[in-house]
Amino acid sequence: MKNGLGILIVDDDLAHRVMLKKLLGGWGYSVTEADDGAVAIEEVRRRSFDLILMDIRMMKVSGIEALEQIKKINPTIPVIIMTAYASVETAVSALKKGAYDYLTKPLDFDELQIVMKRATEHSLLKKENDYLKERLGEKFDRQNMIGQGSAMVRLLEIVEQVAPTEATILITGDSGTGKEMIANAIHANSNRKQAPFVKINCAALTETLLESELFGHEKGAFTGADRKREGKFLQADGGSIFLDEVSEMSQAMQVKLLRVLQERELTRVGGSEVLKVDVRVIAASNKDLKKEIQTARFREDLFYRLNVVALTVPPLRERKEDIPLLAQHFLQGFAVKNSKNVINFTPKAIEKLMQYPWSGNVRELMNAIERAVVLSRNTYLDEGELTLLMADGGGLNGKDLSGAANQPAGATGNLPLEEVEKRSILEALHDCSGNKSEAARRLGITRKTLRKKLEKYEQAH
Repeated sequence: MKNGLGILIVDDDLAHRVMLKKLLGGWGYSVTEADDGAVAIEEVRRRSFDLILMDIRMMKVSGIEALEQIKKINPTIPVIIMTAYASVETAVSALKKGAYDYLTKPLDFDELQIVMKRATEHSLLKKENDYLKERLGEKFDRQNMIGQGSAMVRLLEIVEQVAPTEATILITGDSGTGKEMIANAIHANSNRKQAPFVKINCAALTETLLESELFGHEKGAFTGADRKREGKFLQADGGSIFLDEVSEMSQAMQVKLLRVLQERELTRVGGSEVLKVDVRVIAASNKDLKKEIQTARFREDLFYRLNVVALTVPPLRERKEDIPLLAQHFLQGFAVKNSKNVINFTPKAIEKLMQYPWSGNVRELMNAIERAVVLSRNTYLDEGELTLLMADGGGLNGKDLSGAANQPAGATGNLPLEEVEKRSILEALHDCSGNKSEAARRLGITRKTLRKKLEKYEQAH
């Protein structure tokens, strides 16, 4: 499938350059050529590329020199260095100056494809997300919902389908996943979008206050009720109401809500007048309501009234491909809000964001990006700045191969040498997305040695 990503190949070897152009063109990339580092620098000044594949030894300006200049112009472009003179010094020098990775000639095409895919993932997702927005056009208001991963695409398709109906909606998902944004999108794309959309957090109020907030009260209904007040349901008449954390309602309140859903009518606290209401209900919960029913904390009849259409918002760990898009969206917003000249992430920073577990979901990601933007003194957020904000994070992508593997990178303290070695190997394997050949190359050991080490760890575990 054509991905439309722009690749700059920099190599003074014409035959090698032509071969790469044909190969990458076959993979769906749009390829530009440069025969020297100086030409590459000028190309980067003129236009934006999604990735640069650059030889290290060239006649006029070397790959290392060109890398330094390119990173000053645009540090967000991932640069993969190619070298036929593989050495630790060369690799370390390139990586220290901002190279995304390095490959040795003759190139292993499978390895090349894996590294390029990982390096360009952010750019590809952004292009696909822009395409989805364009395809949906004006017929569907996404309400700033970001996502192009399969989980979010399926969810958005269902939201687009059910929004114009009158069905009651129950949205479930972990805290911080964005349930309220889904509710916003449902109302914004409904036939009630011109009418009020009223929201209330059921967990934030006591039973008495919640009843008054939802249904209103008459003057003198209770101490402090010095005037008649209309509740949220009447305020939302003709529109929609969002009941967040509906599972936190008491049994008594659940009965009263059930009546409103069944009869489309209510009575103010302290009153006797029966009032008709026309409101679409969208409810949300971070708890499994079926389990709440089993423990008698939630009414089964109310559950079925709310659960006409069920939507589940996936946690961020199940939609990691959307992390770069969300991070970029938050960065742009917080940069404007805080008057900061922060415009993008470096490739290594994106990789760091992708590795972190984000147990607090989108809300945690948003908070981390806001802190990073506020505290940053640079135009581009780099890996180091994010590491300080995520120092307590999460291991090897959820794989608890050892207790030490779940500790922060670099926190070796006074550990035995074998344990330090183990951490280094597991971290390298994770960084290479499980590619044992690549991990072995980065560690400077053979694939056979790596395999034996991993077998040893698995037996111990």
